Amino acid sequence: MLTSAANADNGYRLWLRYDPVENVTLARQYRQQIASVVFETGNSPIIQSARTELKNALQGLLNYSPAFVNAPGKGLRLIFVKGGSKQLTPALNKLINNTSNEGYVIKTISLNNSPCLVVGAKNDKGILYGTFHLLRLLQTQQTLANINITESPKLQVRILNHWDNLDRTVERGYAGFSIWNWHKLPGYIDPRYIDYARANASIGINGAVINNVNANSLILTTDYLKKNAALAGVFRRYGIKLYLSAKFSAPIETGGLKTADPLDPTVKQWWQQKADEIYRHIPDFGGFLVKANSEGQPGPQNYGRTHADGANMLADVLKPHGGIVMWRAFVYDDKTPDDRAKQAYNEFKPLDGKFRSNVIIQVKNGAIDFQPREPFHPLFGAMTKTQIMPEFQITQEYLGFSTHLVYLATLFKECLDADTYSQGHGSTVAKIISIPVNNSLTGIAGVANIGTDINWCGHPFAQANWYAFGRLAWNPDQNAADIARDWLKMTFSNQPDFVKPVTSMMLASRETAVNYMTPLGLHHIMGTHAHYGPAPWVNNLSRADWNPVYYHKADSAGMGFDRTATGSNAIAQYYPPLRDSLNKVETTPEKYLLWFHHVGWNTHLKNGETLWNEVVKRYYKGAADVAGMQKTWASVNGKIDSTRYHEVKQLLAIQAEEAVWWRNACVLYFQTFSKLPLPAGYTKPDHDLQYYKDLKFKYLP
Repeated sequence: MLTSAANADNGYRLWLRYDPVENVTLARQYRQQIASVVFETGNSPIIQSARTELKNALQGLLNYSPAFVNAPGKGLRLIFVKGGSKQLTPALNKLINNTSNEGYVIKTISLNNSPCLVVGAKNDKGILYGTFHLLRLLQTQQTLANINITESPKLQVRILNHWDNLDRTVERGYAGFSIWNWHKLPGYIDPRYIDYARANASIGINGAVINNVNANSLILTTDYLKKNAALAGVFRRYGIKLYLSAKFSAPIETGGLKTADPLDPTVKQWWQQKADEIYRHIPDFGGFLVKANSEGQPGPQNYGRTHADGANMLADVLKPHGGIVMWRAFVYDDKTPDDRAKQAYNEFKPLDGKFRSNVIIQVKNGAIDFQPREPFHPLFGAMTKTQIMPEFQITQEYLGFSTHLVYLATLFKECLDADTYSQGHGSTVAKIISIPVNNSLTGIAGVANIGTDINWCGHPFAQANWYAFGRLAWNPDQNAADIARDWLKMTFSNQPDFVKPVTSMMLASRETAVNYMTPLGLHHIMGTHAHYGPAPWVNNLSRADWNPVYYHKADSAGMGFDRTATGSNAIAQYYPPLRDSLNKVETTPEKYLLWFHHVGWNTHLKNGETLWNEVVKRYYKGAADVAGMQKTWASVNGKIDSTRYHEVKQLLAIQAEEAVWWRNACVLYFQTFSKLPLPAGYTKPDHDLQYYKDLKFKYLP
């Protein structure tokens, strides 16, 4: 029986819904297993956050407030231990102290002849993360008997990048305005900031860059540092560090200097003084994220210097304070290269080993720009002497904004599990990024999809992408299906007849989107400004690689971008045997076929279909599969709250309409080159190509 609150659920609580456990027997067992609680942890702000979360969760889940006692005794059921306890065995104390600084142990033991559940960690943050893991077990209705869990994060810096501007607009934001109300800061702390921090801590995210990579220098001024300090105070209680995007020209724009040359002593002095000021306001400030010499942003190349010169200057002023620099490798300058996919590698590979140990190069998962599907970026595995961290996009810039249901854990995993062969077979991206280089920190970043919408992310299922990013940032080896099931149980319902079909729908959703948008390795054929809808015909922009025609290169012979040895030779940036495999049509995975090859319309693929027939088949299958998603969702009507059910139903209807739009526009456009009819059995589009070309949209997000 759903509660009245659940029937009117607006999604604000995300996956931290502490509604009563519906299984009466299980709820009774939980209450017996958590008869009393003791914290042998001290009472730091982080520990207070953990205690408060535990109390609120148990009250909500079990309608129960256990006794919080000061010391273990007969009948104790739950004990939190920091750094070990005389009540525990030496072996268990050793296990606890062998976890990482953020790791934890959850273990069932016998204490004073009574069963006891121990949550142990080396420090406060481990206790906090262990608390959230324990609550996840309760929310997903797992047994608390015979638990033996040891967890440590595989990546140290697990960070959200907010592309939020100081005027509260959000670049590529599809869920309202920025949640940071700069006008009211620092005096007013919106409760939403606390809930934001709770949500991040619950999935292990430990950092947030709160302003856009296309930075405004004002963020570093004293007035804004006071506002940042107020946010940092909230974050700190949940183990989260605050970071800032720094504009490279800030010494000119707010410092009154005539240059931002990183080798100029006055510039370095300005940054040194600025770093000292930042740390006076925010003692645990994490560091800078920098976008430089890309898309018009200033950088060291303006002064004839290298990316290493710029990054190292900033790293030097942060190092005494323990700060880091995350320097983005997403670069392209005013000159169009022979292949935009090659540029980041060409600029950064020669600098390998020239960066300070507190510099991490932030590399997008693919070499173009967060496409529905891209092969992994060739810089993964190429920079053996420099720490790199992947940057994923949680916000759906190229995947339907907040109206399309696309579960991105499968996209993240496709990159993380990819074998680079940089150190032989098994050199996956996940392994490479998990190994510290020259005592550097390891890390991972996700571009946030968070805004002021009541449900945070615009689409109820977009919350799953925030959740999945955090889970995979903690452990890139986790399974996308397991993460989806946990999220569904915590966010909607534990009922198997809901969880099973909707999990399957989520796992297939990304492939569905690829099919109706960019099948077989097509890429960057979206609308050219807002990236909304199909526009493969655009060819009139001033820069070649701003035009979709640059990427698909359709002509009377076929389509696709030749990146083989006879084309742009982008394959040379990968290691053999992958390089050799990608050089041939026959051995290139078909999901990347048109990324690496220009293929003839009548070329037969592995399944016997011609390229033209297979392209049409994929586009039509994508649109049909969205209709299948609608049927799946209709089948769970009544199994969750009506508010979110109807919200998702309406959004799926939009997605179905737009999938058909994508299908029709792209098939008709590419047909002008192939000159081939639709294969038998496919319905002719309702409109002609000119209709789709003439569509105009105003005020897109």
